[in-house]
Amino acid sequence: MAPHRALATSAEVIAVRPGSPLSGSVSVDGSKNAALPLLAAAAAVRRTVQLENVPASADVHWMLTLIQGAGWHAARAVGRPDSVVIMAPDAVSAEPDLAPAARIRASYYLVPALLALQGKARLPWPGGCRIGERGMDLHFKVYEAFGDRVAVHDEGYDVAAGRPATGTVSHTLPFRSRGATVVAVLRAVVAGRALRLGRPNLSPEVLAVLDALRSAGWEARAGEQVLDLSPAAASPAEAPAWRVPGDKIEAGTLACAVAATGGTARIEGVQGRDVVPLQAALQRLGIPTSVREDVLLVDGSATRPTGRPLRGIATLATGGLDADFEPPLMALALGQPGTHLFADSINPGRHGNLLPQLARLGAKIEEISPTECRLTGPQRLTGAGVEATDIRTGSALMVAALTARGITTLGGVDQLRRGHADLPGKLLHLGADICEVAP
Repeated sequence: MAPHRALATSAEVIAVRPGSPLSGSVSVDGSKNAALPLLAAAAAVRRTVQLENVPASADVHWMLTLIQGAGWHAARAVGRPDSVVIMAPDAVSAEPDLAPAARIRASYYLVPALLALQGKARLPWPGGCRIGERGMDLHFKVYEAFGDRVAVHDEGYDVAAGRPATGTVSHTLPFRSRGATVVAVLRAVVAGRALRLGRPNLSPEVLAVLDALRSAGWEARAGEQVLDLSPAAASPAEAPAWRVPGDKIEAGTLACAVAATGGTARIEGVQGRDVVPLQAALQRLGIPTSVREDVLLVDGSATRPTGRPLRGIATLATGGLDADFEPPLMALALGQPGTHLFADSINPGRHGNLLPQLARLGAKIEEISPTECRLTGPQRLTGAGVEATDIRTGSALMVAALTARGITTLGGVDQLRRGHADLPGKLLHLGADICEVAP
């Protein structure tokens, strides 16, 4: 295989084999997980908003398609494909096209904006990765706290806006759900009401939405126990300009790939605070990392294996390990000495996707429960045919394939493109031996 041939963006199967340690510099795209709620927030404020660093992933494409189908205007800036302008509708669309909502899970973020525009929202059940039951009951409780009416049916759900009201809405989440936190914030925005939300999620993606709303005139104070949001007396005269933060998960995946191959790389475009949990995991394994401004440095060539057990426990707690870091860390840990424990109760079906695919490469992983597993490394993997059944399974398999003996063929590359514009291409840029497989 030619190690540096450009990949076709339409390739559905790619082949990977081990080679030289990855090295060089690479920049991450904007975060898909941050871009989706920011796009919904732009629709909710009903002003012209310009978003920068918008990634070209498939899920973002479908969110833009959904926003346009609902009546908003969305346009790419001339000569700047990562810059998107969202403009409020001139008139209410009689029959909005909301069918794309079934393609992405984050379609639920658009409900508050639809309530402001039409007084109702009727959407199909959200799609996205099939990684276990992730219900919307918490979202429905948020709408009920605002006086909205919710009805569910086989095909989807309806939300009808309650009567306009004033005063602060107080609501406490049973756990720190990122989706429900964003929904509560955006519902307060379209209602023009103050919000006092207990037990909020304070992930970087939520903080990005709060920062954006502050620039649009809202006052937001976020603490571990309570999030307070208040409308400003007057909105800024200038149109808000927001920037999607760099993709911490893409940065973490690239860092794991570099470390797995014993390479050295400079990963640009990610905020240091967003990768602190990932850094801690790598350093526990003896892999040197550092952050300088918006650059993550990984030096796998200086790794001093510690043999210490890694506990890759996904959590919603502030500053904890994001669940999307867990799969690439698991792939990396297969080559590291020690007995390592991984758990993801947030996405209860994820291990059911990932573990069988890693087993095809020869990985020996003990499944303690449907959401917990344990493995002892180092293990030697052998190339085989595997499938990216969801975004993060695909990225973990890319990491594992870089150290497996022989050739690994990865199908389901369309799943990877849902979350990353071109993760294989970034690995190729760092020297990975990757090529597309002709149909």
